[in-house]
Amino acid sequence: MALKEFEEHAEKAKTLPESTTNENKLILYGLYKQATVGPVDTPRPGMLYMREKAKWDAWKAVEAKSKDEAMSDYITKVKQLLEEAAAASA
Repeated sequence: MALKEFEEHAEKAKTLPESTTNENKLILYGLYKQATVGPVDTPRPGMLYMREKAKWDAWKAVEAKSKDEAMSDYITKVKQLLEEAAAASA
């Protein structure tokens, strides 16, 4: 998997519309962290930190993937969301 393509899609992900669901944003977050950091390396945030906990859970959900798998899935998901956004605004 080309790191360059992954980095390009990480930039494209920043252009996703505000209407992108939190669920999809969390999927992207988890895949991005897995691709760049690897398996979760921090303890799960406490109950009061709902946003951080949701992000941690999204990352934990994909920790079995290799960095290359996570990169590939991330690129696929960004492409899908950009296509959906383009179709919605057409």
